[in-house]
Amino acid sequence: MSDELTLLSEETARDARSYLGAVTEVASGSSPETAIPVLLLAVSQVSLAGARLGAITDVVPEDRFEADPGPEADVDPLRQGLANLFEGLDEYAHLVDPLVSLEVATGSLSNDLSEIASALAHGLQHLEAGRVTEALWWWQFSYLSSWGDSATRALRVLHTVLRHVRLDADEETVADAEFDALHP
Repeated sequence: MSDELTLLSEETARDARSYLGAVTEVASGSSPETAIPVLLLAVSQVSLAGARLGAITDVVPEDRFEADPGPEADVDPLRQGLANLFEGLDEYAHLVDPLVSLEVATGSLSNDLSEIASALAHGLQHLEAGRVTEALWWWQFSYLSSWGDSATRALRVLHTVLRHVRLDADEETVADAEFDALHP
């Protein structure tokens, strides 16, 4: 394996672990006031990792089959914690494939964030078993086929929520803040 792919696997693993830590902390409900900005940062960072994977030539594992990494990570508690946290904000509408149709579907932020977590954890299982190429293949394949789309949708929803929270302010409050900023 080339030094570049080894470095990419290390960077992706770091970003995967960071994402898993952040989303787990948010799902615990311990700091709901920071949930949206923390998730916005975590999804942005892991999206960058995915973009790096998508930008390279396809990673091809040595074997023609995926080695069994062991039991799948149970993301249901994570999904449920996020669904509880985002009650009233969890569902959103999106275009299924904006290149080929205008079909609109309903998505779920908690499902998207959990799907990303599951895919990243699966790749980490391969990496921790010493199957670096398999981990990279999995992360790349699953980014292109599923979690990249989920991350993109989640990022848009998180940004939209943050935009509403920050910009949908009372006009008088905004005017007072502008006046105070211009007249110290």
